Order: sequence, then structure tokens, then C-alpha cells
Amino acid sequence: MTIFKEKYDEEYLTISEAKELLADVEADRALDEEREMRYELARAIEHVNRFAVLSAEDSRALVEELQELEKVDEATAFKIGDLLPQDRTELRSVYAQERYTLSGDELDEILNVVSKYD
Repeated sequence: MTIFKEKYDEEYLTISEAKELLADVEADRALDEEREMRYELARAIEHVNRFAVLSAEDSRALVEELQELEKVDEATAFKIGDLLPQDRTELRSVYAQERYTLSGDELDEILNVVSKYD
């Protein structure tokens, strides 16, 4: 028997925002001594602690500024905000699956926005 779960809502989060949310969950679990953290939750907390570079406010501001650019959609803005590419090669890898390529000027424009938050 297959059980399907209905998806009610979906929104993108940066890794820094996820870190804040998971820190709250971790604190709640720490208060209840009898309640253990599941393996998946512990791994998720470890992941966000390792890879979150910016604060949640800075990462959200970066994503909003990236979305103002013409060639950056919502999903790509969040991906760039999490990865913080440092050069054109790293940024091109974000756009590798797209059906279009960006010019050098467009890549530089995105990298200039990212460099403000580095």
C-alpha cells in the first residue's frame, strides 16, 4: 500500500535561513531529555552548520538583489545565494542545465552582486 502525502505549500529557503529554523528545532529537542534527535535531523543540522556562510538576513538580501537581475529566476537566485560562486566557471556550473548561456557581462554582473556579500 502506498501512502501519498499532499503538498500544501512550498517556498525556497537559503541554507542560512534553514540553519536558523533547525537551530530552533535543536533547542526544543535539547529541552526534552527523553526525546532523541532522528538521524536525518542530526545530519541536516550538521550540514547547515558546515555550509551556511552568511547570516539569514544577508542571504535573503542577496537573493532579493539577484532576483532583480534579468537572467536570474527565483530557484537560481537561491542556488547562487547558497553556493556563493567566486568566478565565472563556478557560476557557469549553476547555469549548466539551462537552455541558454550567459554572456561574460551578465556573469560579471551576477558575480559583482555576490561579491558584495562575501
